[in-house]
Amino acid sequence: MAGRVAIVEVAQISGGDSKDNYYDQAYLVTKEVLAKAGVTKDEVGAVVSSASDIFHGGISCASAYYNEAVVAFLKNSSRQDGESLFALVYGVMRILSGHYDTVLVAGLCKGSENPPNDTCTGMFGDPFYLRPIGMNETVAASYQMRLYMERYGITEEQCAKVAVKNLHNALRNPYAHRKGRYTVDDILNSGRIIDPLTTLQIAPKSEGFVAMLLASEEKAAKLTGKPVWFKGYGSSLDTFHFGDRDLLQGQLKNAAAKAYRMAGLTDPRREIDLAEISEPYAFQELMWYEDLGFCGEGEGGNLIDSGVTRTDGELPVNPSGGVLANNPYVSRGLQRAVEAFLQIRGEAGERQVAKKVKTALVHGTHGFAGQCHAVAILGSQE
Repeated sequence: MAGRVAIVEVAQISGGDSKDNYYDQAYLVTKEVLAKAGVTKDEVGAVVSSASDIFHGGISCASAYYNEAVVAFLKNSSRQDGESLFALVYGVMRILSGHYDTVLVAGLCKGSENPPNDTCTGMFGDPFYLRPIGMNETVAASYQMRLYMERYGITEEQCAKVAVKNLHNALRNPYAHRKGRYTVDDILNSGRIIDPLTTLQIAPKSEGFVAMLLASEEKAAKLTGKPVWFKGYGSSLDTFHFGDRDLLQGQLKNAAAKAYRMAGLTDPRREIDLAEISEPYAFQELMWYEDLGFCGEGEGGNLIDSGVTRTDGELPVNPSGGVLANNPYVSRGLQRAVEAFLQIRGEAGERQVAKKVKTALVHGTHGFAGQCHAVAILGSQE
């Protein structure tokens, strides 16, 4: 990879419902990240945004609406819809092209004004076979969870432990939407939505406006003494039709392998200090452990039982609370990158893990049962 790209600064808002309008929220995170970096809007070379217009944004021609708020007016800009980590790599590529030395990347999602997530995700399926039977993301996840438990002997209690861990971690995160001290029984008795999924094992519908400023190596040296470097990336998309897929053999392994190869990682369990994983459903965090190489196939339940992924464990996962605590559907992957940035810089406040974080993994997912995955590796200069 010719040259290096750094994340210079980040900004985000709370995931709880806000009376501020979409335009103002986009403006506020943009203003904050530029002020932190000491950069004016005229110094921003290009803008890449991650937003959904009709489904998760509630407005048409989304980028035309918020362009001015994210300083994209009369600049090179593009909008990405789907998994927001794509926006991060698009911004990186803008800089690697040599045409820009700064790029603003923004993730925009006003959950409080959106329809329920599954009203939107019900439109993901084809209109002839899947939509008429009520297929949506949560229905797909329920099939995946049942198959996962039956094939590998994973228990409902082990799945619930993910929600216990992440929602407790969120108590230390002022930006989290859902948080609390729960027991495994609390999680399992929180009301069946679609068997075997219960309410607290399903991510909420949250606000989510985040921004980050990327810079070339030369420009970053002028803007910060603590750059966080983009080190690797991979993404992979499974086949469209739900019935054509093995729900336990998805594309995350492929996405992770590409990211590890680019970052020069050969033993992710030992070389990664912290992971921020998108887990829209609690059991998926266990599956993603396996696909990311943190443990063997079918061993995700044993890994969480061991305490390895606690904030004080060998490999902390989701010290922010993850997507179960804060789920701005469109921008949730990019928010994981914001959280990893803060951990690497030692600026995560009460949710800062005790160990030194030099290398962090960031993950985002989109579509039925993890149809699309993206993985990014971030690291310090050391």
